[in-house]
Order: sequence, then C-alpha cells, then structure tokens
Amino acid sequence: MFNKLLGKFSKDLGIDLGTKNTLVYTSDKGIVINEPSVVAVNMRTDEILAVGNEAYHMLGKTPAHIQVIRPLVDGVISDFEVTEKMLKYFIDKVHSDNFIFTPRPLVVIGIPLDITEVERKAVEDAAKSAGARRVFLVEEVMLAAIGSRLPVADATATMIVDLGGGTTEIAVIALGGAVTWKIMRLAGEEFDQDIIQYIREEFNILIGEQVAESIKIRIGSVSTLKEPMEMQVRGRDLINGLPKEIIINDAQVREAISRGARQIIDNIKITLETTPPELVSDIYERGIILTGGLSLLRGLDKEIAQATKIPVRVIDDPLTAAVRGTGILLSNKQLLEKVMAANTEEL
Repeated sequence: MFNKLLGKFSKDLGIDLGTKNTLVYTSDKGIVINEPSVVAVNMRTDEILAVGNEAYHMLGKTPAHIQVIRPLVDGVISDFEVTEKMLKYFIDKVHSDNFIFTPRPLVVIGIPLDITEVERKAVEDAAKSAGARRVFLVEEVMLAAIGSRLPVADATATMIVDLGGGTTEIAVIALGGAVTWKIMRLAGEEFDQDIIQYIREEFNILIGEQVAESIKIRIGSVSTLKEPMEMQVRGRDLINGLPKEIIINDAQVREAISRGARQIIDNIKITLETTPPELVSDIYERGIILTGGLSLLRGLDKEIAQATKIPVRVIDDPLTAAVRGTGILLSNKQLLEKVMAANTEEL
C-alpha cells in the first residue's frame, strides 16, 4: 500500500542498461540520463566515489585503492552490488527535483536475448533493491525495433541488427517475438581491443581504451573512404617506456577491425539462412535495420548490403533506439504485455 502511494509521486522509467552506457527515459521529459555504465569504488572503505561520466573520466588514472568497475559484461550483470548502487544513483538523480525521499517507480529494462533465468533474476532484484516497485523486462533487440518505430506486432517480418558495446544481437522479429536470432559477444569494445592490439604490434606503443574508442569513432571505417583520414595518437613506447606520438590512418584502423567486421557480416548471413522462407521475402522487401552505436561505423551498412544483397538502413539516432522503445512501452501497456519477456511481473 505504501509502495503504491510512493509510486503515484514517482516517475515511471525506461532503462537501457548497456555494457558501455546506461540511458534513462521518463514519460514527461524523454531521455534524461545518458552516461557510461562505470562506477568508481574506494576498495578500502567500500564507498562509491563516482558513477557515470565522472567515473569514466577516472579510467586508467586511479591509485591502487580506487577501482573503476564496469558492472555489466556482455549486457548482463557481473557485479550485482555495484549494479544496484549504479541504478539507485540514476533513479535518485531522476527524482532529484521531486519532494519524495524514497522514489518507487515502475521500470522497463532491456535484457539480452540469451539471458539465463539467474541473470534475469539478478536484473529484477538489482532494480528492486535500487528502488523500483515493479520491473518489466523486454529483450533489448525488441526495444530497439520498437524505438525504431518498426511494426513488431505484425505478421510481417523485420530483421534488426543491434550493434552495442558488448554484444551484437541479430534477430528476425514477427508477431511480437524473435523468430530467429543470434547473439555475438563481439561489438564496440572488441573493436577497441583490436585497435589497441594492432597499435601494440605495429608500433610498439600501448594506448588506453578511451584513446582506442576515439580512434574508432574519428577515423574508423569498414570500406575504403573517398578521402583518406588520419589522426595523432599518443601512448607509451613499449621499448623505452617513454611517451610517444604517432600518426595513424583509416587504412590501418580498417585492417585492425576487419576480422570483427567480417564475423558480424558472416553471422548476419547465417541468421538469414536459418530464417523461414516466408519471412525472408519480407526482409528482402523491407531491408535490414541497424541500431546501436557500432552501426555508425563508416561503411558497415554498405558492406552488409553487398554481402547479403539486401538493402540496409541505419536508423536515425541509433544510440538511443532501445531507450526510446522503453518510452513507447511506458505509454502503451497493451504493447508491453505482448512483448515483455516471460516470467516478469503481470501487468
């Protein structure tokens, strides 16, 4: 009864709990939080020092007693306690301008397609411990499709590829569910590691994750560019241990990430091969939809289209598709009932 009363004064939330970033949506304001899924912890006192952007800027710069933790790995919770505290921080931040001291919102959260019962329970428990009064779980790829305004409840098939930070989810959706799907533990973070490894092997220089991500965003590409691009990169020389600056170009970055890009394309083709023929004809007609941050990688859509012989389209603002999907579900309980994952609460 008390929870219901508090719930009336709380804002219902949609949360895209990603490996790289966490986004929060409210019905009245839209996307109110878009911050890295990173938490800084003082290991001596077990105290949370920073969450989100503030913690992200501490990566690789902390003393021994401060640890910067990514509590989600491949889209699932790897550190329950830290995830709970991160969620509580975001929920409290949304309600900071509210007079209510203990917010009890209804929350819609995205989960991977291949999540286990234990992992599913961990997400629910973390959200409830962080203050949620009710939790509804929906597959991330379904949220991305809904956020892209695709007709997910129709009998007509839609193929969507959600290229995130920790995972790539490939799914053919029809009648409110994934008919055929494939999930890969290969996405943006793996591409960053490939760039780090390439620069280490080719130049004997060690760079950090933030620098590798910056290289990928600024000059990364899958196909040859009309105009070559290059950028300055600073790191530590592995031979003498001193700082060193080099120039790296788009062709070198393309070589570094080519293996990962090829694997993604091959898995899209495998998913198409296992899709019922009736649905394949719909996909040929409507094309393949790309969402997620990695879909912005230059030339990836063209390479997929060339390999599959199917039109490929990157949706507008692909980084926020999933959280926009939670927003649509918050205002459409009928659709939420159709697409929510099994074993979540009844509406």
